[in-house]
Amino acid sequence: MINSLLEDIEAAALQLTPAERAKLAERLLVSLDEDDEILATWVVEAERRGDAFDRGEMKAIDFDEAIAQARARLTNRRVA
Repeated sequence: MINSLLEDIEAAALQLTPAERAKLAERLLVSLDEDDEILATWVVEAERRGDAFDRGEMKAIDFDEAIAQARARLTNRRVA
């Protein structure tokens, strides 16, 4: 019964808009440990970025490109 309920909740959540799913995910993460200051900070940052994306102030990049950029930054830090 629990699996069925979870599947129903998941199916309903997947019908939400991306922004609504992000807010739901944020609430769920915060509910896991409301005292975790680091998690709360990341949630606020994720919401800020999501809102900026929704307003067209930020653009999304491909996952592989994001990883490549992160690796390049790490390499540049090691060289400097």
